[in-house]
Amino acid sequence: MPKLDFTKYKLKSKEELADILALKKRIFVLSCNKCFNELTSDLEPETAELNILLNETGKTATGSRALDFLCNKFLTEKTLSGLKEEVAGADAVAVIACGVGVQTIAGILNVPVLPIADSVFQGGYHGISLNAEKCGACGECYLTLTGGICPVVDCSKGLINGPCGGAKNGKCEVSKDKDCAWENIYNRLKGQNREKVFILQEPKLRNYNKNSAEFMDSYVKTIQAKRNEGFYGGLYPEEKKELTEKLPITKITAPEIVSIPLQQHAGAVCEALVKKGDKVKAGQRIGESKAAISAFVHSSVSGEVLAVEPKKHPLLPEPVLTVVIKNDKRDEVSFAVNSKGSLELSAKEDILKAIKEAGIVGMGGAQFPTHIKLNSNKPIDTILLNGCECEPLLNADYRLMVEKPEQIILGLKLLMKAAGVNKGIIAVEDNKPEALRILKAKVEGDLTVEVVPVKTKYPEGAERMLIKRVLNREVPRGGLPLEVGVIVNNIGTALAVYKAVYTGEPLISRVVTVAGEGVEKPGNYEIKTGMLLSEIVNICGINIPSNYELKMGGAIMGFVQTDFEVPVIKGTNGIVVVRKKDDLTAEPCIKCGRCVNVCPMELKPHKLVFYAQAENWEKVENEGVFNCIECGCCEDICSSKSHMVEIFKKSKKIIRERKK
Repeated sequence: MPKLDFTKYKLKSKEELADILALKKRIFVLSCNKCFNELTSDLEPETAELNILLNETGKTATGSRALDFLCNKFLTEKTLSGLKEEVAGADAVAVIACGVGVQTIAGILNVPVLPIADSVFQGGYHGISLNAEKCGACGECYLTLTGGICPVVDCSKGLINGPCGGAKNGKCEVSKDKDCAWENIYNRLKGQNREKVFILQEPKLRNYNKNSAEFMDSYVKTIQAKRNEGFYGGLYPEEKKELTEKLPITKITAPEIVSIPLQQHAGAVCEALVKKGDKVKAGQRIGESKAAISAFVHSSVSGEVLAVEPKKHPLLPEPVLTVVIKNDKRDEVSFAVNSKGSLELSAKEDILKAIKEAGIVGMGGAQFPTHIKLNSNKPIDTILLNGCECEPLLNADYRLMVEKPEQIILGLKLLMKAAGVNKGIIAVEDNKPEALRILKAKVEGDLTVEVVPVKTKYPEGAERMLIKRVLNREVPRGGLPLEVGVIVNNIGTALAVYKAVYTGEPLISRVVTVAGEGVEKPGNYEIKTGMLLSEIVNICGINIPSNYELKMGGAIMGFVQTDFEVPVIKGTNGIVVVRKKDDLTAEPCIKCGRCVNVCPMELKPHKLVFYAQAENWEKVENEGVFNCIECGCCEDICSSKSHMVEIFKKSKKIIRERKK
């Protein structure tokens, strides 16, 4: 079977290019790497051809840039903002792209834009981005003369030589809610001091198919509004929250044996403070580290230490030193577990000390030690409490907001006091109306705490996305929320802080949502850290169907568990059964651009995969692989079914190892 050609444009002839470039001396070149084409190279040959022609005709190139998906206005505009000097020094910008790409650039830059290629009709819509701009692929691009506005598709009559004279108040006489294309053209040319340009040539349309502007406009406005609402990219996965959202939190009885890893946090693993045969009490510290970044570990039960040895960890590839304790069922509590104060009576230093001693970490998955995050030397003005819980199936944080709102708000205020700020915000997705209602009622009249509803979208809960959505502040790539004056904490973390100060209880239990296909007893359970997954599987009646798998964490970003003899840890917010992903296919990337459209970190995932497969680790790093938050949006939408997240994880590991 012959290979399909999805090329969207071809370079104009030398004679046509000579005419287009005749009055221009200094040219900036923008070229688009063809979409819907098998990804075999990161540079198209037309760019080299144009550069040769510019040299032959004595033109000066002020600069050039080849981009993927030029029509992705959001990302292209950001790239061009860094090229202002090169573009400003040019008489015109030569664009090698289909008509959608040319129109996009013409709408961004207030300089003459010269189409260097003609769009080729292949029976489909041109461009990959959901822009208002369209291209009819007429094969005879007039955008040079019309200021980058296409009369073929934007004019309801498709007029090439000028307006019909029937427009009223700038609107078309045929489609009364549509702008007159020719009035827009003349306004654009006037803004570039080119209003004397007049089209005299004969129309030479090679294809008379015309896109339905009305249909595309309505479709584009609906989808694009959702896509960029709050932050760029993201998905709207099937949530399945209804499985457990109305089920109250219930405690699972502490097991006979707990296995407590001495690394349940970002940073250094703890050293054991106990040995085999020792007696311990609930809340007793059993692991600590002198490293700058670490968090204390405590026993979740009272009993006897059976072993201190490396055991399999639910998130890490290598075994981790673990304290195995036999529960004596006496629930004896350590003498260290007692009230450390209150919001009114505790100083900032007292709260930070209580949080550190309790071993509190971020409970949304990242597990960064909370006392370190709060003790920042950067100016902070806001504590943002993340109540989004945007992963499908999970309801642990939701139930905490519904059942323990007073403690969560007190926990937030303790976090604020510890960070020295006067502003606290609880952000809750609007698919949780009951939590919003309860929290708003609790903070009514409080000028220091605000409850903010946000539109539901995945991955809303990622720090960078949430800060952009709620505060309209943009965390720089590779940067931290601290750099824009914000500290983000999880709902569960706020509750743990409340307990640490008011009762002295360390982080030795947490609420976990158990849900998914084949779960007989789904629910939101308070579970002791160290309880083995195998016991939870038995208690909740988890029977995993074929083509399904069990994950610890969320349905999208969770970690697949094949060995159930691993424990619940501080960062375990879910135990879910989800359908397995399709096997890797041999299908190559076709540059459909869908992964670029949904990446909330504004990366180009297809390029990361392309360079990783070529083992070009320098380019993988330069393309921003370490900015990837492994949210899985790209993988979920990939036309070629590539396991992108797995590739990115391996790439990060290889790059780190190469730097050692």
